[in-house]
Amino acid sequence: MKKTKPSLARTMVTSIRNRRWRPAERVVKAQVDGALTVASYNVHKCVGTDGRFDPERIIDVIREIGPDVIALQEADQRFGERSGLLDLNRLRLETGLLPVPVLTGPKSHGWRGNVLLFREGIVRDVHQVALPGLEPRGALVAEIDIEGRAGLRVIAAHLGLLRWARRQQADVILDLLQNRAERATLLMGDFNEWRLGPGSALTRLEPVFGPLPPPIPSFPARLPVLSLDRIMANRSGLIADLTAHDTPLARLASDHLPLTARLDLSKVEE
Repeated sequence: MKKTKPSLARTMVTSIRNRRWRPAERVVKAQVDGALTVASYNVHKCVGTDGRFDPERIIDVIREIGPDVIALQEADQRFGERSGLLDLNRLRLETGLLPVPVLTGPKSHGWRGNVLLFREGIVRDVHQVALPGLEPRGALVAEIDIEGRAGLRVIAAHLGLLRWARRQQADVILDLLQNRAERATLLMGDFNEWRLGPGSALTRLEPVFGPLPPPIPSFPARLPVLSLDRIMANRSGLIADLTAHDTPLARLASDHLPLTARLDLSKVEE
């Protein structure tokens, strides 16, 4: 039987079918089940779909989500001193979120634009990974003990625009995990990968993070059709309620919608 290659149109249709559309006025449900809310959000250097630079809108979207852990991409300027773009003090006061500490430039918030924030817990270890490719891409790996439970490993990554680079970057992430102790691991970020199939960087991740969750369109924010943002885990049942945070403000604040999920903390200790 002849195999068909994945096409952009076919991938877009699949992503849209998997989308959980929500009313614009919907708010995040109360956290009464003991689960953890996690999110990934490419903030597009705080430039919205109206072309306006407005970091306060990004903070407002994060407050809408109410995450316990969130990975941000493009949270620093790309060139020069790579200055951070968000008011982290305001973010802490309004959401309780603290950045995972990194070793970088004095004005940067994160590692190559990646900022990982958490609400409660103890950061046991942080590892900054330079990913291969023509662009300055990176991954931030943090070991976090949450609510006195066994540690959760969180990898926040932003993969490149070139297909060959994404495949190499995925391999680097897997090689990193092979040299570390096995534990519940969450991988999230903007992977810039809409393709599925043999040529996709996502396929390389399947041995550890498969079967992959269904693609949820998050880009472009005004009419999302491409599933560029991902949240995945190395344990079955760890992730639930995977969806795009689709509100009027989120459609305006960045060119990506945030992706959110709920984590079953009982799976962290298995």
